[in-house]
Amino acid sequence: MSARSRFVRRRALPVLGATVALAVTCTAIAVSVPRSPNPTDPGPPSDPVYGLAGGCYSLESDTGSGFVSRDGSGFRTGAKAGTAERFRLQAAQLGRFMFFGSDTALIATGDADKAIASAQPTPATDWTLTFTDGAYTATATSTGRQLSVDRPTGALVVTAPGTDPSAGRFRLQPAEGCADFPEADVNATGAPLTSSTGEVRGFIDAHVHMNANEFIGGEIRCGKPYDPQGITVALQDCEDHQPGGVPAVLENVLSHGNPFESHDTTMWPSFTDVPSYDSMTHEQLYYRWVERAWRGGLRMFTNLLVSNRVLCELYPLKSNPCDEMETVRIEARQAREIQDYVDAQYGGPGRGWFRIVSSPEDARHVAASGKLAVTLGVEISEPFGCRMPGGVLGGGLQCTEQDVDRGLDELYAMGVRQMILTHKFDNAFGGVRFDAGITGAAINVGNFLSTGEFWNVEPCTGVAADNPIGYAGEEVIEMTKSLPPGIVLPAYPAEEVCNTRGLTPLGEHAVRAMMQRGMIVDIDHMSVKTADQTLRILEDANYSGVVSSHGWTDPSNYPRIYQLGGFVASYAGSSENFVDEWRAARKDRDDDYFFGYGFGADTNGFGSQPAPRLDGTRSVRYPFTTFDGGTVMDRQRAGDRVFDFNTDGLAQYGLIPDWIEDMRVYAGKDGAQFMDDMTRGPEAYLQMWERVAE
Repeated sequence: MSARSRFVRRRALPVLGATVALAVTCTAIAVSVPRSPNPTDPGPPSDPVYGLAGGCYSLESDTGSGFVSRDGSGFRTGAKAGTAERFRLQAAQLGRFMFFGSDTALIATGDADKAIASAQPTPATDWTLTFTDGAYTATATSTGRQLSVDRPTGALVVTAPGTDPSAGRFRLQPAEGCADFPEADVNATGAPLTSSTGEVRGFIDAHVHMNANEFIGGEIRCGKPYDPQGITVALQDCEDHQPGGVPAVLENVLSHGNPFESHDTTMWPSFTDVPSYDSMTHEQLYYRWVERAWRGGLRMFTNLLVSNRVLCELYPLKSNPCDEMETVRIEARQAREIQDYVDAQYGGPGRGWFRIVSSPEDARHVAASGKLAVTLGVEISEPFGCRMPGGVLGGGLQCTEQDVDRGLDELYAMGVRQMILTHKFDNAFGGVRFDAGITGAAINVGNFLSTGEFWNVEPCTGVAADNPIGYAGEEVIEMTKSLPPGIVLPAYPAEEVCNTRGLTPLGEHAVRAMMQRGMIVDIDHMSVKTADQTLRILEDANYSGVVSSHGWTDPSNYPRIYQLGGFVASYAGSSENFVDEWRAARKDRDDDYFFGYGFGADTNGFGSQPAPRLDGTRSVRYPFTTFDGGTVMDRQRAGDRVFDFNTDGLAQYGLIPDWIEDMRVYAGKDGAQFMDDMTRGPEAYLQMWERVAE
């Protein structure tokens, strides 16, 4: 059996082909209990505003006109404490809140300077609270106007700031009986594992895309990892999927191979059909699902900022620019917004479990304290806009070494520490590893549109190969419609072949420049030649900062990665395949270095997730206990749906712990060793990073 055939790679999908076809004074400041335990006690919040998150209060006007209550379509003062409206203060972001009433209506800015009752959370229900001289003020985040009391009538109104200062002052009285703001449950009980010994234990996902809702123009994915107005806004289907999913051609082809499929488009609260393990365009990384994965043992999480210009140019709907570097900037900003949002739920800056880190020291501290260390990476097809000359869409954009240095400096300043240099298409840095079959045909069309050339192949001279491209002509008719007249998609041999393109001089400069900055070189998606030449540079320098983050390099490269002290993570596929790959990796490991294993889920990256297993051979038994024995995991509920790995597969990221439990069971007598190696993954990655970091 060859080194290649030990590994069953993930199913790849024809992405390109489918694209073508208030002031408020508190008499007592009550800090709400976080939804999940905080591994460390950071003490009281730095600003009393932050401690309001999740608390239940009634509002008393500082004018002496009494408490706030509902008044038809709006609100007014004059009520006694016992009849006052009770509001859940739902954090919309740091220092920003929504007033969620007992009847689920929210205080909102309305027309004609009125404060109205809104049935739904919208930007108009978002208020920025400030605390000065013992009083809070609430300013509409969207307009800058202030919540106030109309003295003649007692009605709540919105006015220009400073119009009547005392009328905009309210007291918050702790209350009971507030309605709960809609949210997905975590269904995990217990405290996250912390470490005082120095060795970090837990799991590591080395390749995931939490901000992919912004990629390829920002309209191709349905749903978002978070929204200031909460889950009912974040998890909605795309407008172009209505009605009934029938117009969702891209989703139907990618996920089902049939443009005439349909799906229930309700999402929250029913989630009848999506998210699903095989849905390629629906959000699977909502922040509460990531929270459940963290509660289940996840301690490191490499969030790759991702996009593809060619797909963006071809897809008709856009709200973001197609420039890949600009998309990276947008996604990096959103990643930090998520960190702030999680902090807001937990009572202030630094108090949340989601922590973006840019050094191994910070990562080790965060993970050892029981929180999730989030590192940033990049996976785009045209880094820094560097293309090959002759591209059909947008033409070639030649880059210099100075352009690469400026680009890497910008990424480094963003906090990016891991990078893939070639992805899907050949580019100015080197050749790419092929996709196989019908997907290969689709990506090859994209390669032509990006570079002006189709892939050039040659027989492979060693054990490594770039995947067999071979596809049938009839399957690619629709894809070729995007090609200029007279351009024909070439045929390729059915056997494994190699890309003629290797690492270019500019690519060599990029690798060395990453090394100079102590960055981690991810060789996934490099052609055999490009990967070999890159590894030679790293070997000559004895540079440990190299990873295969999700199994997209030839397995024959794994021993070389391990010999350098690098890190390998397999694609998060079926339990059977993953455990087999782990067993092979144990044989490839180098005993000179600390060994631990990781996974690359590629969630939100157009990669199918582990399917449900319905043959009855085994099952995840709920509730189960995490590897450290400190947390009990039950089936996860979101709205009306209860997710069960046995029947749903890895339908969303919160089921990562369930998938790992399934693999532990599958590994049988090796289950204990499997869990030991998996929970050593973060430490292995950290030691690798520490050897190269500046």
